[in-house]
Amino acid sequence: MRIWKQAISVDLLTASNVNTAVTHLGIEFLEVGDDFISARVPVDARTLQPYGLLHGGVSVVLAETLGSCGAHYAAPEGHRAVGLDINANHLRGSTSGWVTGITRPVHIGRSTQVWSIELHNDAGELTCVSRLTMAVLQPK
Repeated sequence: MRIWKQAISVDLLTASNVNTAVTHLGIEFLEVGDDFISARVPVDARTLQPYGLLHGGVSVVLAETLGSCGAHYAAPEGHRAVGLDINANHLRGSTSGWVTGITRPVHIGRSTQVWSIELHNDAGELTCVSRLTMAVLQPK
């Protein structure tokens, strides 16, 4: 079942994130399905921490980007979706390549949404699981 209440595409997601942390970190949107969005982030000099691993905060940026975009496009036109809470469990480090994330809704309500995000490395191994809670604000 298609969950989107607004027009959505990889091109729209990319255009709406120009000149933001998303483009600075090299995050690329990959696919939009009926109930999911996927994107990836490079593991490179922009995204590493001092031990040569993908910075955990960058994993959280990817997770929050995916869930926030999902919440925005699943909300009615004119509504705003803003973050309330995010958690992330870092399960495996990544030292090269790409980390790809996919988000799907857990709950889409009138005033709140909850999104689940999984991140995987190039070998398909789970690197991080995250859950994002969003508030849906009605137009003023």
